Amino acid sequence: MEHCHSHKDKLKNPIKQAKITENMGVDELVHAIDGCAFGAGKLADAVDIYTEMLANGSTSFFGLAGAMVPAGMRQIVTDLIYDGYIDVLVTTGANMVHEIVESMGLHHYKGCAECDDIELKHEEINRIYDVYLPEPYFVDFEEKMKAILSDIGNDTISIREFMTQLGNHIEDKDSILKAAADMNVPVYCPAIQDSMIGLQAWLYKQMHPLNVDAFADMKEIIDICYEAKDPGAVLIGGGVPKNYIFQSMLVTHQEFEYAIQLTMDTPQTGGLSGATLDEARSWGKVSETARSVTVHSDATITLPIMVAAARSRLAKM
Repeated sequence: MEHCHSHKDKLKNPIKQAKITENMGVDELVHAIDGCAFGAGKLADAVDIYTEMLANGSTSFFGLAGAMVPAGMRQIVTDLIYDGYIDVLVTTGANMVHEIVESMGLHHYKGCAECDDIELKHEEINRIYDVYLPEPYFVDFEEKMKAILSDIGNDTISIREFMTQLGNHIEDKDSILKAAADMNVPVYCPAIQDSMIGLQAWLYKQMHPLNVDAFADMKEIIDICYEAKDPGAVLIGGGVPKNYIFQSMLVTHQEFEYAIQLTMDTPQTGGLSGATLDEARSWGKVSETARSVTVHSDATITLPIMVAAARSRLAKM
């Protein structure tokens, strides 16, 4: 957080009017708005921070909440994992359900947000805002989960080990879970029960042994936090992934040196998802000197732009 000390300091950065030209690349567009205010300036800051964080070789924690996979952000995350730009992924069970559905060659479809939901129900189509997902896909998903669960055996495993097992049973090269398993990137999913994966695991457990220790991951992720180099957090949305990443660092001697949050949530209700990164400094989650920014905008807009611009810069280094 910047504190301007003098009258002169307060007036040292004039707003630069954005100049947009034909044939601009994404990074040129971001440079064109980096002298602007509001969301434009924040997005440009996010690109600067993200580029520095990746170029620095920081240990990169990526929190993925919201319906990012159904919305079409899956490949971005997969490619970041394969290229070594995500060291730790913390996500929701729901995103991983949709990730497994996609890995089976089953698609999400563009629909509309203003439609007859009762009609959709009778047509066996589930809606996520303007995304349609056919209900029968969950029958295929159930079969896939049964096959994977029957392979796991009787040993007690952690949720992270469970996610790695899922990744090992996926062949789709565009899969987040397969990429993570291939690249030895841990996937933590602390609220796994809160998803179709959780429901299927519970149903399977009624008849077969399945032992998943909900607390076993904590030592592993805290150890990663202890060893992390100039740790950085990219938070897509908020929710459980955001807090799990922050609380894991809280019990170490370290704090996040880089933090970027792409969210639509606002801080006034006191909720975790909208809490500012400055607020996280009061807890010692984000360091006093950390480079941080929150971009209040739809992450399906800001994430692709941020990643594209940062990749362009990294390619030139």
